Amino acid sequence: MNRKHRISDQYSVTQDRILSYLALGLEAGKHYFKSKYIAKDLGLSSKEVGTNLAILSEICDELDISRWSYSNSTTWRVLPRAA
Repeated sequence: MNRKHRISDQYSVTQDRILSYLALGLEAGKHYFKSKYIAKDLGLSSKEVGTNLAILSEICDELDISRWSYSNSTTWRVLPRAA
């Protein structure tokens, strides 16, 4: 089963979009993401992003997502999980 199929089955559409955004950022070498910038890029509210990232931090097996700091917007640290 490929990754895209698993994500579709396990996560909501919004969570899938956020995970895809984070995966692209990781490929570009980023590890820290602000909720407000994710929201702006995906056309979501910062609250919607924060709520979904909090959920994903608990249930996502592909990425290690943790709340890192708060300064004008929550910053999230995202790392790939070891296989």
